[in-house]
Amino acid sequence: MQDLEITINGLKIHYKVFGEGKPFLFLHGWGSSAEKWDSIAEEVSKGVPGGPGPFRVFVPDLPGFGKSDALLEPWNTNKYIRFLEEFIEELGLKEFYILGHSFGGALACKIAINHPQQIEKLFLVSAAFVRKRTIKKQVLGRVSKIVKIFSFLPFYPLAKKAFYKYVVGSYDYSKAEGVMKSTFLNVVSDDLSQFVAFIKVPTAIIWGDKDEATLVEDAYFLNEKIKGSRLEIISGAGHSLHKDVPEFLVKKVLENI
Repeated sequence: MQDLEITINGLKIHYKVFGEGKPFLFLHGWGSSAEKWDSIAEEVSKGVPGGPGPFRVFVPDLPGFGKSDALLEPWNTNKYIRFLEEFIEELGLKEFYILGHSFGGALACKIAINHPQQIEKLFLVSAAFVRKRTIKKQVLGRVSKIVKIFSFLPFYPLAKKAFYKYVVGSYDYSKAEGVMKSTFLNVVSDDLSQFVAFIKVPTAIIWGDKDEATLVEDAYFLNEKIKGSRLEIISGAGHSLHKDVPEFLVKKVLENI
């Protein structure tokens, strides 16, 4: 494994590289980092004995996350896509596999739509592409101002965490700081469900049937809309497949190469 750094549009981007072989790009989810995918990337890089692989797996810390530079202004999904396009070009990735988890899955969808000729195969893991419940998201900014009124109370941090998680349903927003709060609102307001039918590359969809963040019904929707896609449901698994059932996730990825 290598820890590397590249500068793109003035931002220092940290990324990890595992193995040697065909290029394979991993995109982590919101609030995550490349480090959380170490074990998955290491195992996938080995490929299948006597079969596909090995692979050279690239796992960047997306801007604003991990060891990469913080954002200087709020971004939206399209700015992340433009960043990824430059990242891919800088690394010289011509034809590659791509895997995206949660928010990273939404980004992987758009990369596959924009650059189908470069994608060998698309892996969508609990992809957060459906944003139909946006009314709740639109009030998050206003709600946060109201919640701050009670910041003087000794139990405020615990109460805020509980409020966003169980009442608003967005603990990710409460954890975000500075421009990342506005970035989060921009991202969750971008519904990609109307575009997934334009995905024309080989696609594997991997989901946990107990996922409460990106519901399993979204997986069936993707499978219906993406012609020829293969759906893999992991029984008893939730949203964070890479942390909760890493061995099953690796198995499903390698089975679908």
